Amino acid sequence: MAILTTRALKKHYGRIIAVDGVDMETRDGELLAVLGPSGSGKTTLMRMVAGLEEPSAGELFIDGRSIVGVPPRSRNIAMVFQNYALYPNMTVRDNILFPLRARKMPPDEQRRQLDWVAGILEITDLLDRRPTRLSGGQSQRVALARAMVRTPDLFLFDEPLSSLDAQIRSQARGELRELHDRTGITTLYVTHDQTEALGLADRIMVMEKGTVHQIGTPQQLYYDPADTFVAGFIGDPPMNLLPLDGRIIGVRPEHFHLAAEAPNDEIALALDIEVEHLEFLGAEWLIYGVVRRGVTEQRRPPRVIGRLRQAAMPTLATGETHHFVVTRRDACVFDPETGQRLSQAKVAVA
Repeated sequence: MAILTTRALKKHYGRIIAVDGVDMETRDGELLAVLGPSGSGKTTLMRMVAGLEEPSAGELFIDGRSIVGVPPRSRNIAMVFQNYALYPNMTVRDNILFPLRARKMPPDEQRRQLDWVAGILEITDLLDRRPTRLSGGQSQRVALARAMVRTPDLFLFDEPLSSLDAQIRSQARGELRELHDRTGITTLYVTHDQTEALGLADRIMVMEKGTVHQIGTPQQLYYDPADTFVAGFIGDPPMNLLPLDGRIIGVRPEHFHLAAEAPNDEIALALDIEVEHLEFLGAEWLIYGVVRRGVTEQRRPPRVIGRLRQAAMPTLATGETHHFVVTRRDACVFDPETGQRLSQAKVAVA
């Protein structure tokens, strides 16, 4: 286990700023997801940690020891790529043992490590196959085994589930989380998929355009976003952002309540919403609508998405206008100029 620290870490490619002053520190043994859209700098950050890119400025530490300038082979960091990068001319056994043979580990120790990792990942019956005879999920396990067999100080995952079928991606997330809990190895997990980040991580670091917007637990990012970017990026559907009296009010889809069914709390927003479309998703309904009254007037009335967690057909119909309310405790308030979250203790939202 290890603690990874970055201080004012930057990476420039000429005029292009890929990573711009990232400060962060993992906790010992945690799984920290680095989440952001394409081009946000998350993979560049990971490559600098791995030693595949040199920082333009700033510092990198593992357990307080600077690793800037240290070659990748001397960092004891294991990396799992998006395409797994297995050697097609080798068996699974030889793929897993390759890093140990490169280190000239004694054969007896190699066998012990192989038996240990094959048992954990349940791939003992695959050891004599070649990668071309493996499914996507099996290839992922072999790539994990090759990384684990080195007993690294730090794991780096570069979108390892993106090439898997959607049907098995959820199962693979569960297996990755279980594997992390067994090994306790500090892990940096790079992804653009918020479902992966929310489901896997102890904490999430949200990046955009090379900068960090927020670091926190999945619950903190979902319920207490630091700014409008995090509010709009986390959640499926994302948070609704509505203009009101010179501020932006953020509302999660599940926090719209029909006025007649609203909890007995202080009301922050009262909206008339015209229902445009209803979408059935099994355990819930999504309501797509247009705000007709209750927000600051705009050239185009804002559209919102609400969520009803019930399987029965809702009493709403397309074309109808209904009165919805949002309680004060469920409303997030943002500065429209900076996008930063405002303290509700200092701001009245209604």
